[in-house]
Amino acid sequence: MSEPAAPTRRAKLELLVRKEADDSFEIKEVPSALAYVQSRPQRVPADAFELAEVASRVAGQRNYILKNRETERFLILSVHERFLWERMDGRTSLQEMATAYVLEYGEFDFDIIPNLIRKLQRAQLLTMTPTSRLRRALARNRRKRVVKAVESTLLVLERVTVSSRRVHPMFVRLYRWGGRLIFTKVVTALAVILAIAGLLAGVRLTLHADAVTAGFGAHLWLALVSVKLLFFFTLAAHQIVHGLALVHYGRRVREFGFTFLHGFVPTFYVDVTDIFMAQRRARVITAVSGAAVHLVLGSIWFLIADRSPAGFTQAFAAASGMIQLQAFVLALYPFCFIEMDGYHILVDALGVPTLKQDALAFIGRLLRGDRPGTLTREKALWLAYVALSGVSITLFIAFNAWLIVQAMR
Repeated sequence: MSEPAAPTRRAKLELLVRKEADDSFEIKEVPSALAYVQSRPQRVPADAFELAEVASRVAGQRNYILKNRETERFLILSVHERFLWERMDGRTSLQEMATAYVLEYGEFDFDIIPNLIRKLQRAQLLTMTPTSRLRRALARNRRKRVVKAVESTLLVLERVTVSSRRVHPMFVRLYRWGGRLIFTKVVTALAVILAIAGLLAGVRLTLHADAVTAGFGAHLWLALVSVKLLFFFTLAAHQIVHGLALVHYGRRVREFGFTFLHGFVPTFYVDVTDIFMAQRRARVITAVSGAAVHLVLGSIWFLIADRSPAGFTQAFAAASGMIQLQAFVLALYPFCFIEMDGYHILVDALGVPTLKQDALAFIGRLLRGDRPGTLTREKALWLAYVALSGVSITLFIAFNAWLIVQAMR
């Protein structure tokens, strides 16, 4: 596999954000690929713009004229740009738009979305919706001093991004130095055997949960914090394997780094958007391979705990194995309202990239008293997604509460 002649130049993305106080606008730069793909652009209200079709009899193609009624500015949109414009509703992330674009047209142009955003910015037709419910709540109450201080802190943390877009050659070298072995049948078979052995060890440990957790003694909370910190660094391994999968399928790792997700969740990330250019099998393996890191590490920790005498080492290893196993399940289980690897596999297979947003919007309308109407396959899918996700989260919380109670006895 040949390396590129020159590194990819970092794309600078700036977003036009409406201020609540005086309805003016300010420019904010999106500092990383992770923040970029999770941004949720929102077009101006329907009464603030007009859209008209213009058909070309000569070229045999359709274009659209988009008018800002307030500024009297006009834009020409292609069919592809209109497809994206219609999805800029404040709920759909750019990552979901890209997935929908691939499913609709079978291809993806990495420049079309940022170029369209810049056009819409200049015409003042686009605002941005905060990505998390916490940020939206803060935005609605930013006139309060405490809320404004919290929001300012989150904005500062969002800018704490350590990343590079010159990492592809490094991932190529890692792949050549042994990373390719991860994707061989022999290593896959060994990982399956290790996972089975580790899970059996975990079951044996669960049967004696009281004795195992008693090994923490008086240092329970210190041990749990240490387990969490150790787990945090395995997130980097998760993302690195995602990157190696891209190299395996001949795609480019566009960016790798560290940031604060939603302004307060520290995490590592890798830009895997280039995998859109590969087949669905490659996209699935890329998603599964990163999550499998937690299954392998969790199995190793369970085996260590199973072979250790009762005490702190056994308790620490068992707790580490449990958190790794939970990370594996959360990464691949699609029904938990979290858009992780398993969710992306599901929406890719179903061809509904905005499943979560559509399902929650439908349930919201029902709760507000709207009639459900005829039960279509799409509505049944929305109901099933919300029901399974609700039950799954309830069971997950109950299980972790049981673990904490057992540990504190």
